[in-house]
Amino acid sequence: MKKIILASKSIDRKKTFNRLNIPFETIITDIDEGYYKGIFSNPVELVKEIAKAKALKAKDLLKNRNIESIIIAADTIVEFKGKIIGKAKNKAQAFQILKSLINRSHNLITGVAITELNDPKVVVDYDCTIVTFLDISDNEIRNYINTEEWKGRAGAYSIRDRASLFIKEIRGSPSNVIGLPMQKIFEILKKDFGLNLFDT
Repeated sequence: MKKIILASKSIDRKKTFNRLNIPFETIITDIDEGYYKGIFSNPVELVKEIAKAKALKAKDLLKNRNIESIIIAADTIVEFKGKIIGKAKNKAQAFQILKSLINRSHNLITGVAITELNDPKVVVDYDCTIVTFLDISDNEIRNYINTEEWKGRAGAYSIRDRASLFIKEIRGSPSNVIGLPMQKIFEILKKDFGLNLFDT
């Protein structure tokens, strides 16, 4: 059985794999995402390129390990009215991000890159989910921010936690909102790498 390596430090992505009882290991790549943000203004191209860079960095870090491994990397952003929204750096920024998204719909876009440790092939794809927030008050936004769920998350919220209280509608993959479009990953692994997640 090929070992799955998740190239991510995201708690939510790890929880997704754990919840599905998929055996995996993690590796942290720490690439310079700012470099890619300076080159790619198209949100889809940006997340695909960052995911690919993470996968290739992980492959380089693991090159001396003689194991059959499949590396999965991902990157998620929020796109709203043509503007790319990443992770908030502080509470004030988290408030501004959430305030701009309240009572509106935004696109949550995740790029996915999958490669095998001993194979040059890299399959890159993306998924987009439309998320609509309820109209909540400034005080409710501040109360949410005080939970600190916004930290390290695109759009400054986590659908699996208290943000579920103000998410009105989701159109598309629910797991994509957590940062891993599992149906897309399932299809790529099965079609391009001969790995069926039902067999893990």
